[in-house]
Amino acid sequence: MSVRIVIAEHSGSTPRGAGTVMWVHDTGQSGTIGGGALEYQAVAAARRLLGKPQVRELLNIPLGPSLGQCCGGAVKILLETVEGALPDDGFYARPVISGPVPDMPLRVRKTLKEMRSGALPPEIRLLDGWLIEPLAREKTPLWIYGAGHVGRALVVTLDGLPFDVTWIDTARDRFPETIPDHADMLVASDPARAVKHAPDDAVHIVLTYSHALDLDICRAVLSRRFGHLGLIGSDTKRARFTRRLRESGVDPARMHCPIGDRSLGKQPMAIAVGVVAELIKLRNKKDHKREESA
Repeated sequence: MSVRIVIAEHSGSTPRGAGTVMWVHDTGQSGTIGGGALEYQAVAAARRLLGKPQVRELLNIPLGPSLGQCCGGAVKILLETVEGALPDDGFYARPVISGPVPDMPLRVRKTLKEMRSGALPPEIRLLDGWLIEPLAREKTPLWIYGAGHVGRALVVTLDGLPFDVTWIDTARDRFPETIPDHADMLVASDPARAVKHAPDDAVHIVLTYSHALDLDICRAVLSRRFGHLGLIGSDTKRARFTRRLRESGVDPARMHCPIGDRSLGKQPMAIAVGVVAELIKLRNKKDHKREESA
């Protein structure tokens, strides 16, 4: 048995937002809700519930002087003992207090139905004494072209992050012997032709061994619908590609080059860290816009 800690709701400045999850087990814990006094208090409360079946408890915690934290916000945290697997239909709806499970309120049923149909965004919601939680956050489709040193560092750095990674190069022997579980390998003799198979909202990161391949891939991406296009290189490479793309009748305005944070250095892992930081900011910006329009 384990205790699951879920931030059900947050307001103001908090270390982590609603939907953040961590687990407390007999032998330790995994995940984090932001550390500090908040996490210490939540974990201590969770340990008191270990061994008690079917227990749920909602804590309302202000993050102020009483916790020695200066965030100034507040969180509502659900503690729940868990035995076995969680529901596998994509959403987990349950009351936030212990005891026999009552009939699901009409407003909760309606909200759950609208989330499943796509009429409402799949976001965690505390409603009429129930918590509706999407169990699988939608991942951003990410197509990475190139399995060289930077490509490998980038794929490794993406482990555990909400990206659905498709990793493309021209031959199997360009990839490492073992492909990480969070990435799907695609061998394509002409990677530019593979672009048409990407989702319309995919993020494309281009860093192959060949400028000619890079140019062909960028041209293919810019000639269709896409979410974001990043190209490894320099200001000189960007200027050259911009001119050639315009000469071929393609608008290069949405091509971002160079990628990463040059202040971090030129080592493959330093480049990868900068690129991943950009990807996370891009994803968070998209999530924020979706929340504003909801």
